[in-house]
Amino acid sequence: MTSLIKKVGIILVVLFMMSACSNNENEDKAKELEGTWNGQIEVPKQPLPITISFVNENKWTATISIPAQGLSDYPLTNVNIGEPDLYFQLKIQGQMMTFDGERKENKIEGIFTQGGQSVPFTLNKSKDRGEDKKEEEEEFLSVETDEVTMKGEIEIPDGDGPYPVVVIIPGSGPTNRDGNTPTVPGKNNSLKMLAEGLASNGIASLRYDKRGVGKNQAAMIPEEDIRFDQFVEDAKAWVQRLAEDERFSQVGVIGHSQGSLVGMLAAQESEASTFVSISGASRSIDQVLYDQLKDGLPEELLDEAETILAQLKKGERVDEVSPELQTTFRPSIQAFMSSWMQYNPAEEIQQLDIPVLIINGENDLQVPASEAKKLKEAKKDAKLLLLEKMNHVLKDAPADQAGNMETYSNPDIPLSEGLIEGITNFLRK
Repeated sequence: MTSLIKKVGIILVVLFMMSACSNNENEDKAKELEGTWNGQIEVPKQPLPITISFVNENKWTATISIPAQGLSDYPLTNVNIGEPDLYFQLKIQGQMMTFDGERKENKIEGIFTQGGQSVPFTLNKSKDRGEDKKEEEEEFLSVETDEVTMKGEIEIPDGDGPYPVVVIIPGSGPTNRDGNTPTVPGKNNSLKMLAEGLASNGIASLRYDKRGVGKNQAAMIPEEDIRFDQFVEDAKAWVQRLAEDERFSQVGVIGHSQGSLVGMLAAQESEASTFVSISGASRSIDQVLYDQLKDGLPEELLDEAETILAQLKKGERVDEVSPELQTTFRPSIQAFMSSWMQYNPAEEIQQLDIPVLIINGENDLQVPASEAKKLKEAKKDAKLLLLEKMNHVLKDAPADQAGNMETYSNPDIPLSEGLIEGITNFLRK
């Protein structure tokens, strides 16, 4: 190295110093941007408070929270960070919103655009470290997947181990590790409460955000590239990670809603010792989806939906979809749906040679208790637990839709009585 420097002389030294200074400046600017920014979208007469968090782990990612709309840690896309300009997008249910701004020290100002209408937005760097400190007190594990590192929150019981541990798999959509989703206002914290309830009974747990959500926003897969098997591989990786941890005696799997099928498949090909299905369907998703659509669509659109489902079941792409059905059957999500339709839960549960517990609520409006009974018919030696008042977010709720849905946004309502006890007794046996 010394001989090379002597040959090129002082020019190389100067260039090296300039490069080092530039790298240091970029690193300093990156550190200044990383973290939480609070502000608002200047909606006329009703400013909308927002919180945006920036993370730089080899590439920039960001999430947004809009408390007034029940949006929490939702991933932003096309995050483009320059100096001083920055740009990112928010895509929810087919709607695209953009933020185009400029950073000035600890302040970001710019224009928010939605549906052709634009208003200003402002952000200020957060000085409140309360949430950061709280998160630092929580324990997270990591696991290597095919592309990125994923993180999961571990809940450890008091007392000496080793402890039995379960992987808790969330349901469909952008659901986070606590059981909350930005498409539903507020929080129910159902999976967080499940983990805490099990810990109080001596059972550890690992729950994780789905790809593109919360702690795992960097693991996001473009919608057109998502396949159901990727969810299964993630779950298997967590089971393997816990099986190698000496703190735990055995590893079980708990799958909620869509996570029930994910858990079945993961348990077939891993070291899982037990499996618990909560609010899981017994039929393939095309059949479930048709039943959900038939009560809300006019006959013409229902016929179209039935035709689309049949084509997707065959693995065929459908290019022409009516505007009213775009949210459900948009082209970018079709390959994922096709991959999901290939699995029949009633058949997959029969492949398990480990103890199985099937749980459902009698007041579950999304997955009726009849689905649990059909799973039990398919798996004769499984245990069945039906809770009279429990709904889809694991809370006691009335049968009417309005009252039932209120529990989806209330974290203060406890889990349905008998849920923790039923799971605990099953795992201990």
